[in-house]
Amino acid sequence: MSSEDLVSKSTNNNPQPQHAFTWRSGIIYNLKFGLSPYFSYSTSFIPQTSTDYLGNPFSPLTGKQLEVGLKYKIPNKDILLTASAFRVDENHYQINDLVHTGYSTDGGRVRSQGFELSANANVTKDFRVVASYSYTDIRFANSNVTAQRLNPYTSENYGSYISEKGMSVPQVPRNMFSIFTDYTLPRNIAKGFGLNWGMRYVGSTYIDNVESFKTKPYVLFDIGAHYDFSQVSPMLKGLKAQLAISNLTNKYYVTSCQTNVCYLGQGRRFYGNLTYNW
Repeated sequence: MSSEDLVSKSTNNNPQPQHAFTWRSGIIYNLKFGLSPYFSYSTSFIPQTSTDYLGNPFSPLTGKQLEVGLKYKIPNKDILLTASAFRVDENHYQINDLVHTGYSTDGGRVRSQGFELSANANVTKDFRVVASYSYTDIRFANSNVTAQRLNPYTSENYGSYISEKGMSVPQVPRNMFSIFTDYTLPRNIAKGFGLNWGMRYVGSTYIDNVESFKTKPYVLFDIGAHYDFSQVSPMLKGLKAQLAISNLTNKYYVTSCQTNVCYLGQGRRFYGNLTYNW
């Protein structure tokens, strides 16, 4: 069945529901030595205002999320470690219509599952580290849509129509990792000054609904510096300045692709800000 057949059978001009009852619940247990296991379950409902190429409204996006994890606060240390596993089922997930460019179609039921790890640590009074890693496997769990694969060199489709069921959802990286550090220099060296550094890794993504080919993964580096004016005078408490450079190496990279277009990432960028908190 083609995407056109599916759309014409699954949608109509009747008004779609705009409200629903959703709920969530969770439980966490704090053990004496700093470990806290938890569990949560939630439902979701999001009305979708766009229409397909025939002008038919899409059914609301509904979902269910299950999450289980552990949080560990190291005793007598300002260090928090977390680990969690999740599964999310969403129905009426919108995807690009491969037949009618510029429109979306109903991708059926999509399942996302994976895990996340994170660390938030004030290693010392002046040195902080924040790191995280996530693995996400998101696939079409129930879909009647079929499509041909695309040859990126000729921009032509080839082969027989294959089912999207079980295929990875496009434009969603499977692996992501980031780390950020911040260090405030000792007062006898540079009173009020601090330096920071970060790295971001984003894994490859598929370009269409039948895994024709992937974009390349990329790594970006960021640096920055900040200054606390309260070190000059107590009257300036709350006044801070920051300078930063994102994509330090000015890396050329592609964030994502669709069947007929790719999106380039932002090049090196300098920015600064002055903030005052009271």
